[in-house]
Amino acid sequence: MLRAAGVGLGDEVVVPAFGNVEVAEAVAKAGAMPVFADIDPVTYCLDASAVEAAMTARTAAVVVVHRFGRLADIARLHALGARHGLLVLEQGESEAPYDEIAQRRERAAYLHAKLRGVRTPDDGDGHTYQQYVVRVPGNGRPDRDAFARAVRAKGVECWVPVKTPVHRLPEFRRCVSLPETERASDETLALPVDATLTKRDMQRIVSACNALGGLLQPAF
Repeated sequence: MLRAAGVGLGDEVVVPAFGNVEVAEAVAKAGAMPVFADIDPVTYCLDASAVEAAMTARTAAVVVVHRFGRLADIARLHALGARHGLLVLEQGESEAPYDEIAQRRERAAYLHAKLRGVRTPDDGDGHTYQQYVVRVPGNGRPDRDAFARAVRAKGVECWVPVKTPVHRLPEFRRCVSLPETERASDETLALPVDATLTKRDMQRIVSACNALGGLLQPAF
């Protein structure tokens, strides 16, 4: 799509660093330069103000990635693109059947109500919970990683959704300030929310997480 739109050598394309490397690779393959902008801490998607701050005279496009089942503020980003004459492309996630989404939302609501000591995700408009991503706030030590190890030891699957932001990878290393991206990379943890989980499974997740609440700062 970038090549079809004439984006190539000498152009810059604003992309998120919080996520998969494939977007930056696609920009590079088109001959353009990926420029990283910070994310909104609630949606984990590109922040429109950060995108505007990252723009230069060479900026030709923005690639917006919807994250974890939560949509970016695409209206603001398209308005920004229209104002500056930029191409705005969206990369979504695979669509799940409606009944599966409804079951994920049901399990997410249970976790919202029961979890303590972690910051639960904001529901937002149309959140489909492709991943249920909480924040484990740091207090001077790597709480997220210790928390994850302890939860796994109790038999509950969990995973770090973005282990290394793209701007930290050797092939795309940039000296750029992305505080929300860095914070999200250090604090986020995905918990199971699959439609196949039973009530007992959900109780086990809550029990394992809440038993560790004393290690953490209060959620807010």
